[in-house]
Formats: sequence, C-alpha cells, structure tokens
Amino acid sequence: MNRYETVFILTPVLSEDQAKEAVQEYQKFLEKNEAKIVHQEHWGLRKLAYQIKKKSTGFYHLFEYEGPGEVINKVETEFRRDERLLRFLTTRLDKNAITYVESRKNRNKKEEVA
Repeated sequence: MNRYETVFILTPVLSEDQAKEAVQEYQKFLEKNEAKIVHQEHWGLRKLAYQIKKKSTGFYHLFEYEGPGEVINKVETEFRRDERLLRFLTTRLDKNAITYVESRKNRNKKEEVA
C-alpha cells in the first residue's frame, strides 16, 4: 500500500454545505475503492494565485490516504468529470515526506492546544 496526498480546489460558486457534500462524496469514493483515509484538512475558501475559469477564489481540501496504485487513476478520472472542481494535485509520499507530514500534524495539534 502506498501513501498519497491529494489537494483539490472546489469552485467558489458552491455553498459551504455543497462543498462539504462534495468532499464527502470523494471520501466515500476513495473508501469504496479500497483506500483508507489517514488524515484530511478543510482549508476553507482561499484566494487563488491566478484566476482559473474566471474564478479568483476556491474551497481547498486535502486528503491523505493509503491505497493501491490503481485508486489514483480512478479518483483522478472522477475529478476530471466533476465540473465543481477547479484543480487537483495528487502526490505519492515517500518515507521522508510521511515523516514530515506527521511532524506537521503534531505541530498543528500543539498550536491548537496552546
């Protein structure tokens, strides 16, 4: 099982509820295709560095998951078919990236407590 991280941007035309619904659909899709969600973060509505499809903002979301390599093709095909998505990027995490991600999560938890 490989570990992956996918960040995607949803169109700002959606309401908060619609954006959450879209995220839940992708989560279910990943789980249905034998991927296990390790961590996820909702970054909310943010300004884009440049306009995409005449939009200057978007809802950002991150999924970190483990699964077989075949799941990447399936989920990216699903992303390409969805008009609600502006952009997405999937990265395979090696052992150094996994260590960094774990330390980042621990650091964020400490900051939330303080």
